[in-house]
Formats: sequence, structure tokens, C-alpha cells
Amino acid sequence: MKIGFVGLGIMGHPMAINLIKGGHKLFVFGKRRLPTDVREAGATVCDTLKAIAVRSEVIIVMVPDTPDVSSVLFDPDGNACTPTARVST
Repeated sequence: MKIGFVGLGIMGHPMAINLIKGGHKLFVFGKRRLPTDVREAGATVCDTLKAIAVRSEVIIVMVPDTPDVSSVLFDPDGNACTPTARVST
């Protein structure tokens, strides 16, 4: 499966590694720093959140707070700002 992953911190980092080990194709974006092992494991690094959205079948958002979720989804370059985006909880 093609999975977008946003939020590679304490929780997201090991989850992303396990998804790659499970055979999934990961598309990631790092607002700050991307863990080297995620990149080395085969994740595709995207320049924007929107780039993740157009490449992925599903997106996992693992960020710490409501304003961060809102930003990831609804900022002008957010995941939900693509023609085919569907947001569910």
C-alpha cells in the first residue's frame, strides 16, 4: 500500500519503520528533521504535504496537538487541499 506519513517523532518514527518493514511504500514529509533510518529504509521524502497526498492511498498523521493536525490538513499546502482528498476520523 502507498502510505503517506506525517509526524516522525517519538511515536511516528517506529511506526513508519515497521510499515516499511511490512512492505509498504512510505511517503514522508519532515517539518523539522527526518530520521536518517527512515530515509535509509526506503521512505520517499516529499517536499510538501500536498505531494504526500497525491502519491498516497492513505495518510497517517501522528502530530502532537490539534493546531498541528489542523495545519497538516487545512493549510494551503495541506493534505486535504488536493482534489481527491477525503478526511475521516
